[in-house]
Amino acid sequence: MGNKGGKKHLKRYPAPKYLPIHRKTSIWTVKSAPGPHPLKDSIPLVILVREVLNLGDTAKECKIIISEGNIKVDGKIRKNYKFPVGLMDVVEIPSINKIYRILPVKIKGLIPHPITEEEKDFKLCEIQNKTPIKNGKFQLNLHDGKNIITANSEANYKTRDVLKISVPEQEILEHLPMKEEMSILVTAGKHMGANGILKKIDHRFGPHASIVTLEHEGETFQTALEYAFVIGEKTPAISI
Repeated sequence: MGNKGGKKHLKRYPAPKYLPIHRKTSIWTVKSAPGPHPLKDSIPLVILVREVLNLGDTAKECKIIISEGNIKVDGKIRKNYKFPVGLMDVVEIPSINKIYRILPVKIKGLIPHPITEEEKDFKLCEIQNKTPIKNGKFQLNLHDGKNIITANSEANYKTRDVLKISVPEQEILEHLPMKEEMSILVTAGKHMGANGILKKIDHRFGPHASIVTLEHEGETFQTALEYAFVIGEKTPAISI
C-alpha cells in the first residue's frame, strides 16, 4: 500500500537552499510543520534559534528554550519547535530583549533583522486572494495564512495590495496599494532583498510574465510582479 499524505521528515541535502544548515554533517534535518508559511518559504523555529540566532549549541537545548515559552512569533508564544517562521514575521525573545523581523536578503534568503519596540506591534501582509462572502462582506487571504473579514465599504482592497496590521490583534492599521510611487521590497529572484520606488507595472499574460520597474538611488531594474512586496508609501514603513 502506498504512502498517504506528505512525509514528516526531510534530508539535509535536498532541503531548501536558503536554510542555514551544514549539508554533510548528518543525514536529517527538521522539516517545517504545516502552518502559516509553506515549506519552501519558511524556517523551522528550532533552526532559527540554533543556526541563526545561536541561542543554543544543540537541537535538544533549543527545543527546551522553545518549549519553555521563550519565543514569541507575531505576539504569540510558540512552543512547537517545527513552527514555520516566514516573511515579515515578528520574532520576539523577551528574556534577552531581542526583537526581529524576518526579511529577505540576497543569497542568504530569509534572515532575522533587528527592530525596535515600536515596530514589534505591527507587520505587513500581502493580500493573495479576495473572496466575497455572505452579507456583502469580503474575506482577505494574506500571505502568512491569516484571514481577515472586511465590510462592503472596504471593497477597494485588491490582490497584491499590502495591509499593515496589528499583532496579535490582527486589526487593519493601514492600506498600502500596489501602485506607482510606492516603496517596494523584492522577496525573491535575482534582485532578492533589493528595495526601490515602483515606477511602472507592465501587465502581461502568463506565469511570471508581468514585470515591474523599480528605481533606487538613480538606477532602475526590473523584477517579476510576484516578487514585488509593498512596504510603504514612498518611504518604507519598516526598517530594512
